[in-house]
Formats: sequence, C-alpha cells, structure tokens
Amino acid sequence: MPNLPTVLVVDDEVRSQESLRRTLEEEFYVFTASGAEDALALLEHEWMHVILCDQRMPGTSGVDFLKQVRERWPDTVRIILSGYTETEDIIAGINAAGIYQYITKPWHPESLLLSVRAAAQLYRLQQENQQASLELRTTEPVLRRRVEAKREALKSRNDFLRLVRSRESPVNRVCQMAQRIAPYDISILITGESGTGKELLARAIHYGSSRADRVFVIENCGALSDSLLESELFGHKRGAFTGAFENRVGLFEQADGGTIFLDEIGDTTPAFQVKLLRVLQEGEIRPLGSSRSRKVDVRVISATNRNLEEDVRNGRFREDLYYRLTTFALHVPPLRERVQDIRPLADHLLGEATRALDKPVKGFTAEAIDCLCAYHWPGNVRELQNEIIRMLALVDGEYLGAELLTPRVLRAAGQEQESDTPLAGTGVGPLKERIEVLEKSVLKETLIRHRWNKSRAAQELGLSRVGLRAKLQRFGLEKK
Repeated sequence: MPNLPTVLVVDDEVRSQESLRRTLEEEFYVFTASGAEDALALLEHEWMHVILCDQRMPGTSGVDFLKQVRERWPDTVRIILSGYTETEDIIAGINAAGIYQYITKPWHPESLLLSVRAAAQLYRLQQENQQASLELRTTEPVLRRRVEAKREALKSRNDFLRLVRSRESPVNRVCQMAQRIAPYDISILITGESGTGKELLARAIHYGSSRADRVFVIENCGALSDSLLESELFGHKRGAFTGAFENRVGLFEQADGGTIFLDEIGDTTPAFQVKLLRVLQEGEIRPLGSSRSRKVDVRVISATNRNLEEDVRNGRFREDLYYRLTTFALHVPPLRERVQDIRPLADHLLGEATRALDKPVKGFTAEAIDCLCAYHWPGNVRELQNEIIRMLALVDGEYLGAELLTPRVLRAAGQEQESDTPLAGTGVGPLKERIEVLEKSVLKETLIRHRWNKSRAAQELGLSRVGLRAKLQRFGLEKK
C-alpha cells in the first residue's frame, strides 16, 4: 500500500462512491464499502485514518454505523455526509458517534478535500499525542496493560494466512521461514518476479514482529529519480530545491520504530546506493537542505525482481549494501512454478472482483480452470487478477467459462500436450508432425472460444462439419 493516509468511503450508491474515490485518490489511499456490514469486515483487517460515511444507507444509518466504529476503533476520525433534511437526527447523534464533521450534499471537491486533509492531520496529531503520553506515563499499570493488550492483538493477527495458496504450495515453506525470522530485528531481502506477492509477504513479516503496533511504510525505488527518491525517503527542508515550498518529513522518519519496505531496490543507481548505505550503517538520516542528522530506528525489508548477486559481480550494485540488506533472503516462486495455487488464487480473486464490481457469480467452469492452469502467467498473480476481472465484466451467466478468456490464455490451452508427445514445444522435427501439433492447437483453441459449437468452429476454420468431426476424432479432441 502506498504511503498515504487511508480513507474509507461508505456509500451504497455506486456513482456517489466512485465520485468520492476519484476526488480523494490522488492524496489518500481510498477503500470503499457499500454498507455498514462490508465496512466493519474491512475494518477488521485494515487501519483507517478517516471514515467518510453517507447517512442514508439500507439497514444501518451512517450515525449508527459510526457509533459502532467509535466503540471499536476510537482513533479513527469520522465524517458524515447527508443530502437530506434530517439534520436534527444527525446533530443529536454527533456526540454519541463522536463525529468530527457533518458535510451536506452536494459537496464541492475542494471543500471536501480540505475537510479530509484536516481529519487526516487530526488523526496524525492524535497518534503523536498518544505516543507522547505513553512515553510519559508508561509506569502506570493500567496504561501498560492497554499497550500490551494492543501488542498481543497485533501479534495474534496472522497475515501469513492472507497469502492465498494451496496445502501443497511451495510458498508454504517461504511463509514458514518468514514466520521464524519475523520476530528478530534483522534486514530481509525478498526476491521474485513482479506480481508474485512480495509486498504481501513483507507486510506479513512486519505484523509478525515486535514492531507490529508501529507504522509500515512502502516506497517503490524504481519509480523515482535519485533526487525525488532521496526527498521521499529522507525528507527535505523548505527551500532545499526548486519547488520545496515547505518542510517534508521523509519515510524513514515516519517509519521510526516501525518497518520500511523498499520495493525494486535493484533499480536504484550506484550514487543513491551510497547514500542509503550510510543511513543503514549510521542509523541516521539527513533531510535535503539540512545540516543536522536525525537518529531513526527502522527495520528495512527490501525486494527486487533482479538477480542482485549477478549485479554485484557486474559492478551495478554495491556489494557492501547488498550484505547490509541481506541478513536473510527469501524467494517467492513465480506462479508457473506453483500451478496448484492457481485454483485457490482464482477463487479468491474472483471473490474480490465480484465485490468490487458488484456482480456476483457462482464460480468458474471446470474447462475455464483447466485453461487457467495451462497458461504460464508471465505477469504472475497480477496478470491472473486482470484476466479474472475481464472475464467477470464480460460474463452474462452464473459461471465464468473458458470462452471468456483472452486469446493468449486460450492458445496455451490449445498447445497443452501430453508429456510424451514428440515435438511438443520443441519447434524441431519432421514438417508433417510439427504441422499436426499446430493443427491440434488451433482446433482446440477455436472450439473453446466457440463453447464447443462445432458448426461455428467449422465455419471459422473453413471446414465442413464432417471434416471437423474427422479431425476431432483423429486428435482425440471430442469434449468429455
């Protein structure tokens, strides 16, 4: 998750929900829910700084929902929206629900942004005040018990279970190793292709550590230039460079006491690597334009899709920084090496997609699952997620069928061969046999795309039904 304040928008109207999300998403990480029940389920797993809730919703009103939030998550700043005239009822419930602000509809984007910014600032100030109070009053038994209870609750939260996988998955061993080292305050390097879930693993390690009650921040090091990355991580003083109109607190300082996740660390330049190495060695950061250093206590988890050992040998990555980052290394295998995870991942991603698109279906057909398992998924879980969202957007029935898959996935299903088939995937051998392999692939892909309608498939391929049937019998492609 990006290092932005989190906002939960609760509104049963899709258009209103989408309008609020678009207004806020440039400055905040926005979650959405269509009602109180979905919002409460989401709050069980995610930290929210601000909740923006509509008053009129089916089942539970906005005020009643925010009363529940106040009891269970009192630190969250609560805002109510209403376009109706029942202001007396809302005002009567403001104190009971601890509502920070009441906004009437229609709202103006700039005005709404100002209100949510102020609410996020209030949340930050509350957290700083609580931290200061704890430091001053840690000797009081009641406060100590509250702090310990919060820590125990966070420790009991097993984020490793949220990494969806099968019982036989090779990811199980990765998670077991990660759980063993999570409590120890050591730096970890996570390797693996893009889209394999490296960030989820890093988050699970953070919540399995003694820092679980402190902040977890993320930065994609490959997306920024050296100067911007240095400003993001270490902060800057006003006037440090053109456009620095105010002081900025860097992510290392924000993560003090917690964990920072440096994604795509292998894409940084040698010049920046020198500056990062100094921070890791000294435990100090110096904001741009400042003459004073500041001590920080941060656990560093980094990730890359590159082979850093090879980059070290080639002089592209500093050897001393590599060993600073790699007290322990974990590797997340690509999806093509854990085919057994495709079915549970597909079911999980479909559940998320049906909630996001508000389009419930019962699941996949067996043929669709076979096709998903036959594809090699170069984009890993992220590509699988996009494929499922596309299928859901196109489906008209209760099940997602193979005919909804993109051509590249269907081609993989058409090219699937028995392990002892000669020439399968080799691209060598007698011309006749190679043509037969290709012909079988085209036939199967076409039939799947036409839902095994032989008349349509024959028409597309320029064959008669008798000719198509003969070829299907020859290649053993009759649908079971």
